[in-house]
Amino acid sequence: MRIANNTISDTILQQIQDLSANQSKLQTQISTGLRISEPDDDPAAYGRVLNYETAQRQAAQYTNNASTALALSQASYAGLQSLKTISDRAGELVTLGSSSLGTTSMQSYAVEVNQLIEQAVQVGNTSYNNSYIYGGTAVDSPPYVATRDSSGQITSVAYAGNTSQASVPLSEGTSVAPSTSGTTNTGIGDFINQLVALRNALQSGDTAAVSATQSGLTDGENTIISAVAETGGVQTRIEAAQSDLQSRSTTLDSLVSNEDSTDISTAVVKLSQAQTAYQAALASGAKIMNMSLLDYIQ
Repeated sequence: MRIANNTISDTILQQIQDLSANQSKLQTQISTGLRISEPDDDPAAYGRVLNYETAQRQAAQYTNNASTALALSQASYAGLQSLKTISDRAGELVTLGSSSLGTTSMQSYAVEVNQLIEQAVQVGNTSYNNSYIYGGTAVDSPPYVATRDSSGQITSVAYAGNTSQASVPLSEGTSVAPSTSGTTNTGIGDFINQLVALRNALQSGDTAAVSATQSGLTDGENTIISAVAETGGVQTRIEAAQSDLQSRSTTLDSLVSNEDSTDISTAVVKLSQAQTAYQAALASGAKIMNMSLLDYIQ
């Protein structure tokens, strides 16, 4: 039986090419540390790695969401703490102004309250990343609009935001609203207007009017305290989510590594075997290719 020379040549060349490709793949695995670079390296494992990598991207996005939400919540918390300090001082001034201190002292306290009003409006119009944080989802303009008299004093404050809260997803099934609620935001406006009433009462020297502001200021303080507690709880939730996401990311990294990483010692042994087989194939092929047609006839 005769075997065509071109058939033998094609077969030998194909074997040598396969052995060369195997060497190249093993060398790549050793140099990169990755076992899978193409789907046909291990189709099942490649599919699992794709799924893990998708989950990794989702976890990374949720991690970014959590970081953004935490920063916004912390900015809100800082502002609320400032408002609480203003409220504490206003309460002290109500007590002082309700007693018979004389016109001069009451006017001095009125000047101080006027500064507290300006400070409260400034805090209320705090922005983070160019977005106003106490205006609900109306983040493009200051939420507290002050009306001033001819001397520049604030005579009233109107809330120009809305009562909506933006929700930030922290996982497939959970989300958090890092901004303050509509009740808190409108309550801050009411609190500032109570400060205006306190200043006016002090300016007029009316101790009864000063005392009358106590109830409204207490309501404002309660709103602020509740918001501080709520914001602290939101931060705790976000930090817990961050911890879960970190654990999730670590687990996914491990799963990908288990599927994708090269066992270097095993790959080195296989490469040595492949190189030996390749050299043997070259020698054998050269010998066979040099045989003449008469060698087959014999």
